[in-house]
Amino acid sequence: MAQALMDRHDVELAASAAAGGRREFGELVRRHGTAVRALLRRMGAQSALADDIAQDAFIQAFERCAEFRGEGTFAAWVKRIAARLYIKRVAKEARYVAETANEEEGHQPDPSGRVDLDEALKALSEPERLCVSLCHGAGMAHSEIATALNLPLGTVKSHVKRGLDKLRARLQPADGMGRAQHVG
Repeated sequence: MAQALMDRHDVELAASAAAGGRREFGELVRRHGTAVRALLRRMGAQSALADDIAQDAFIQAFERCAEFRGEGTFAAWVKRIAARLYIKRVAKEARYVAETANEEEGHQPDPSGRVDLDEALKALSEPERLCVSLCHGAGMAHSEIATALNLPLGTVKSHVKRGLDKLRARLQPADGMGRAQHVG
């Protein structure tokens, strides 16, 4: 029975879950739970909060499984649910501050040349990290992010662009002299 679940496509599992199939939904949680929690941590949630919000997102997804049409991936669908829940939590607790001067100072790159995306994301300001994570981690459009965060569309686009520019600069391999190589 377990192997049969593992062989089924997400769309089939979601349809079964919409009809009350708890085992099928459990398989969806097994497949996508780690990715949802990782997105939330990249958005700025501490591990325990990411676990809580991921659990809430999967509960909502189970309750709304009939709404999943298979037009995109199930993973993207549940990530959007989780991202929106996180945004609501941040707004409710007034932890979201729309300023860009909150950058980490004095970060030294890893001398081994390894790239750590999570560490690089931490160097962004909170608005940049949140907007980049929602856009590229949760697959939300700029207009969706603007609506969810109650920010002007241009501000969201600026946060995403600045954040991506900073990530590119930070994640470029060094040329051996401590300078980033220009990749053009």
